[in-house]
Amino acid sequence: MPCSCGNWRRWIRPLVVVLYILLLLVVLPLCIWELQKSGVGTHNKAWFIAGIFVFMTIPISLWGILQHLVHYTQPELQKPIIRILWMVPIYSLDSWIALKYPGIAIYVDTCRECYEAYVIYNFMTFLLNYLENQYPSLVLMLEVQEQQKHLPPLCCCPPWPMGEVLLLRCKLGVLQYTVVRPVTTVIALICQLCGVYDEGNFSSKNAWTYLVIFNNMSQLFAMYCLVLFYRALREELSPIKPVGKFLCVKMVVFVSFWQAVFIALLVKVGIISEKHTWDWKSVEAVATGLQDFVICVEMFLAAIAHHYSFTYKPYIQEAEEGSCFDSFMAMWDISDVRADISEQVRNVGRTVMGRPRKSYFGEAENDGERSGLLSSGSQDAIAEVASNPVSPRGQYEGLGRTLPDFKTHRLKRVIFLSKIYYTKAH
Repeated sequence: MPCSCGNWRRWIRPLVVVLYILLLLVVLPLCIWELQKSGVGTHNKAWFIAGIFVFMTIPISLWGILQHLVHYTQPELQKPIIRILWMVPIYSLDSWIALKYPGIAIYVDTCRECYEAYVIYNFMTFLLNYLENQYPSLVLMLEVQEQQKHLPPLCCCPPWPMGEVLLLRCKLGVLQYTVVRPVTTVIALICQLCGVYDEGNFSSKNAWTYLVIFNNMSQLFAMYCLVLFYRALREELSPIKPVGKFLCVKMVVFVSFWQAVFIALLVKVGIISEKHTWDWKSVEAVATGLQDFVICVEMFLAAIAHHYSFTYKPYIQEAEEGSCFDSFMAMWDISDVRADISEQVRNVGRTVMGRPRKSYFGEAENDGERSGLLSSGSQDAIAEVASNPVSPRGQYEGLGRTLPDFKTHRLKRVIFLSKIYYTKAH
């Protein structure tokens, strides 16, 4: 029977469970054999205990991913969710491998660090996709809201204008980390090959210190933009309960980064010293191994948190369509990311060159900008806006908020001038 038949949802989950049990029956004895062969030292004990947490973490994460694929009814929301859910098993497996083979830790950590930036981007995409789906006139809705001020430590900076400017800058703030993190990771690999990286050692003479500072600044700004975006639209985002989701992403990405910095500081001040390297070759290897071990344990807790925060239950529908192959391939499709990055780069280039920037966030370009604002096309657009969902803040022609008096006056003036222009044009 073809995979596209509706009954694939019935057998795919039991099949995955059986395959995972078979995998455990093979891998677990191999791990025990490796532990006995290598000797029951501190290093190997840590690796074995971390492996237990890894094999408890993976099924929780895979089950959530599988359920989203089975109930893949809202691709624009579930695609970024699935990408976020992959973060936990990737972190967990990466740290476990690095714990066993410290010599290749710098190379396998490359995958983790690149995916870290990818997750932050997908969380922003998830929020934007939800808002654009619920509020097609998102920019107009945001323009009539109260001005959002900057948060500390940028509270003295001029606020970003509400509307498309705020959305654009918040998105670019997140997107810059998606670009910066892979670039700095490649630089770290090159520095490691050249012998000037010296991971875990705070010194003005190595590359690791400067890359940590630069990555930290980039990550903090990306997180800041996410928080600012949420504060501006927290009531509109409330139906999808974004706080728990944001904390899940922030805790995994942010805490793991600062955890590594904190362990490096312990090495620097001598709390972790050469006297107690256990089975590791150096104190720096101890710091890296400790970080990897703690991540393996933390990911078990993160998998549980992700399971409940990014649940599949809101996406269950009675009449589900789509094939097994389509759902599986959609999980790996990154064409939307590539197109988004290209579009953002082009728009930044247009801004730098002083050219008109293409409008986005649901605002279609209008080739006939000089036509009457109340022409038949505009009348249709107004009717479409009027049919938009009401924001929790209030109602104004579907824009999502009751307008203050001064903004109502400004809007009336625009409509009045538009009528005059339309009359003269015809």
